[in-house]
Amino acid sequence: MSQQQNQSQEGSQTSDSNEIPIYTLYKEGYDEVYQVEGQLTGYWEGLLQNLSSLGIENLSQRYNKAQRILRNDGVTYKPYDESKNRSWKLDPVPLVLDSQTWESIESGLLQRAELFDVLLKDIYGRQELIRQGVIPPEAVFSNPGFLRPCFGSVAIAEQGLLLCAVDMLRTPDHHVTIIGDRTQSPSGAGNALENRTVINRVFPSLFRDTQVRRLTVFFQSMRHRLNQLSPTGELPNIVVLTPGSRSESYFEHAYLANYLGYSLVQGRDLTVRNGRVWTKSLGGLTRVDVILRRVDDFFCDPAELKSDSYLGVPGLLEVVRSKKVAVANPIGSAALESAVYLKYIDNISQFFTGKTLSLPTAKTYWAYDKQDMEFILDNIHRLVIKPSFKSRDTYSVLGHRLKSKQLDELRKKILANPLRIVAQEFITPGFSPTWEDNQLVPRPSVLRSFAVVGDSFYTVMPGGLTCTGQSDDASIINHHIAGLSKDTWVLTEEPEQQFSPASDKHDVAHLIQEQLPTLPSRVVENMFWLGRYAVRAEFALRLLRTVFLQLNHSQQFSEEGKKTLLIAVTKVTETFPGFTQSDSVLLSNPETELMSVILDEKRAGSLMYSLNELLECAEEVKPLMSADTQRVVNDIRDEVKVLGNALKYDFASAPEEALDPLVTSLLTFSGLVHESMIRGYGWRFIEIGRNLERSYQTMLLIRALITPVQKEFDKDIILETLLLTLEALITYRRRFRARTDVVSGLVLTIMDDSNPRSLHYLLQELQKHIEKLPVPNAGPLLTPERRTIIGLLHKIQLSDLHGLCVPNKENQRNKLDELMEQSQDLINELSGLLSDRYFDHMESYQQIQKKQWEEEL
Repeated sequence: MSQQQNQSQEGSQTSDSNEIPIYTLYKEGYDEVYQVEGQLTGYWEGLLQNLSSLGIENLSQRYNKAQRILRNDGVTYKPYDESKNRSWKLDPVPLVLDSQTWESIESGLLQRAELFDVLLKDIYGRQELIRQGVIPPEAVFSNPGFLRPCFGSVAIAEQGLLLCAVDMLRTPDHHVTIIGDRTQSPSGAGNALENRTVINRVFPSLFRDTQVRRLTVFFQSMRHRLNQLSPTGELPNIVVLTPGSRSESYFEHAYLANYLGYSLVQGRDLTVRNGRVWTKSLGGLTRVDVILRRVDDFFCDPAELKSDSYLGVPGLLEVVRSKKVAVANPIGSAALESAVYLKYIDNISQFFTGKTLSLPTAKTYWAYDKQDMEFILDNIHRLVIKPSFKSRDTYSVLGHRLKSKQLDELRKKILANPLRIVAQEFITPGFSPTWEDNQLVPRPSVLRSFAVVGDSFYTVMPGGLTCTGQSDDASIINHHIAGLSKDTWVLTEEPEQQFSPASDKHDVAHLIQEQLPTLPSRVVENMFWLGRYAVRAEFALRLLRTVFLQLNHSQQFSEEGKKTLLIAVTKVTETFPGFTQSDSVLLSNPETELMSVILDEKRAGSLMYSLNELLECAEEVKPLMSADTQRVVNDIRDEVKVLGNALKYDFASAPEEALDPLVTSLLTFSGLVHESMIRGYGWRFIEIGRNLERSYQTMLLIRALITPVQKEFDKDIILETLLLTLEALITYRRRFRARTDVVSGLVLTIMDDSNPRSLHYLLQELQKHIEKLPVPNAGPLLTPERRTIIGLLHKIQLSDLHGLCVPNKENQRNKLDELMEQSQDLINELSGLLSDRYFDHMESYQQIQKKQWEEEL
């Protein structure tokens, strides 16, 4: 085979000690690698030989490289019951399916997709299945996923399912069996594409020389179909609706939005006005024609469904009914994910098509049926007990893993609520080779494949997302649990032709449209705060690093000077009361408080708090980040994880060294923003946030260090602390030689417009950016935010530094303090004005009548 011919390209011959152990047949169940007679399947034999030729060391390096690519791409997922993201794991050994096997799977998936499309239209339309007794009414009306407000919706009846997914496994008797359907907003297609991209990069020649069906056609079909859903017949404005960065599959939402070329929005980015859905953007309201939703049904419209949901759009269902917006998949399609339908699926197929499904479904029993109830109770020890209707707080229970007492308790629960319990016979999944501990071992796997509707029929993704168990006895395989996935290769007998999508007559219009300020207000708000938190964290790091240096300085200074430094930490980070307390013990032993200012992530103003907020904002704007910027954000995330341990060991000796890597990463981030980002509104709001925050932090620092008049032998260190924190010390020494003078220091840090960290320079830059922001119907009058920045800049420009530095009777530079305080107030006012104009568009809404059935969901 071509894989064998390509051994010299993928890796060199290895020594015996580096050879990969031969993959052995698993003792029970079906193994993808071996035939019934126990012989290696031809296409697997070639692939395994090619991998074996790499050797343990080389293949391990490829595996580690794949994980680094995933990490740099920001591929993560978040299990429902966890607060932190997990890294996505990719096995370097793909699941391989030959063309004949895939042909039978593909035809079965097409048949199933068309059947579920008809089923959706029936339960929300004529309900012939209930009328003819094919399914009991309870299968529909007891299902929380069946949404009564969607019943009779013409849009649902006409549009049907855009996308559906099927989970399947290989049974011990070699058959492919369906174990579940996903019809609401199936996840995993984006992850499958990412897996393919990574494997292609890690094994370029192996993939190139293996005849594997590409995934491009599937996603082109999805884009084409979404364009056809436009209610206006014109080029549609399509958005991807996500719950946000806290969603378990947020990476996929952002990845698909970028790949398909759509805007990623959240519920608060959209509004319903005048019978249509609009995006709230910098340029005003932008009409939305098609919504590819990743928000669960029940959260889509708080006006008619879940009243306390902040993930949806109030009034969305009414716009859907009037055919002014298309939603894919239709709201209400979660009803099809009920496991109850698996019991009746063959009868449903016979009723609608007169045919039996070619791919069998796992035998399913519903406790609500008396005969099924008896069977379940008698055979509970060998069944998988599942909820009838999908819910996040209920899970499958494996009867064979329970002890006698646990089985008795489970029987009681089934008898108490039979309507909500189904059972399936436990099926040992098929096994496939997985790279683990430097060897190929058999692991159970489940394949999720996807179908998207085209002009007249569905297109099936060739392959899909394969999820693998972490041990050979894993009974439940799910990437949200195991976090291990595979690329899936469907072999073709002939090389595929390269797919080149036809040019769209609306391409030029689309390009022109992209030049308009259509960024959602939420996105620019997160850009703004991303800039602010980046500077806030960097400023705190620089100050803390400088304070550590000065406290350990060979030159001694007074207790008052030390107190000024420590109080500056509290005032600049605004972690009050901190060192502002009159606590001599705290001031003489500041280590505990300094550690809290750095590491206490629940303390507003702490370094860790600012860094976590920065990372949160970065997640929200991930679709707009370049690959390099995403890598730097990941570097910051990694440094945050290890900072605590680094300080734990280094705090007694040069603790500033532990802070250096974070300073470097933040400077790299700043450089990428400045050098690489397109000068659009996203970049401009980051710069506004950066300049505004740096101005504010500089004012805080000047007030904390320079307002109190220091003793003669302290003033040099205090002024040096100011200049070192603001990166102006070298310039100051070169310009003013050995002379130490507060006025000279303030000239450099306040008035010098050649210094990019002086207040004058920062405020000038802030004014330039604000003047470039869109202001519809502004007329000749200055907007409030423009008046504010002009007034603030003039206040700084007209200040008399010599007069400001004259101390009063209390030995305080009160005029300087007053100027900085007034300037801080204007900065806060400016921030509020920008927020009012560009970020805050929230409208209150209230559900007229709370649904009684809502409490049951």
